[in-house]
Amino acid sequence: MPVDPATTHHIGAVAERTGLSLRSLRHWEEVGLITPSARTDGGFRLYTEDDIDRILLVRRMKPLGYALEEMGALLELSETIAEGADADAIAQLDALLEDAQARRDKLAERLAMADEFIAILERRRTTATRA
Repeated sequence: MPVDPATTHHIGAVAERTGLSLRSLRHWEEVGLITPSARTDGGFRLYTEDDIDRILLVRRMKPLGYALEEMGALLELSETIAEGADADAIAQLDALLEDAQARRDKLAERLAMADEFIAILERRRTTATRA
């Protein structure tokens, strides 16, 4: 099905909107995580809103430390569920949810440690300026 150029976005606009670099978007395309819906006659990538939603989903996985292969599998599962979830897909989604929560908890622990470190540095800075 042809894509209406009026409802698509060039890679630069997508990069700005998603907070990603052009390099990241091109890399994710190279490894098969994302695919522009179309290209202009000049070869420029054109992304739809659905493409942008997929890109944002990948971006949200990154901080949780998912490998590219895991991201690909998660995207496939997401598409399967969007088309109608069966018992197997729901079980996979439950496992994914549990894994994502565990990864988030670990990230929160690391953030708490970083906050503690910053507090120590601030106390030392205060002590140093008094001396």
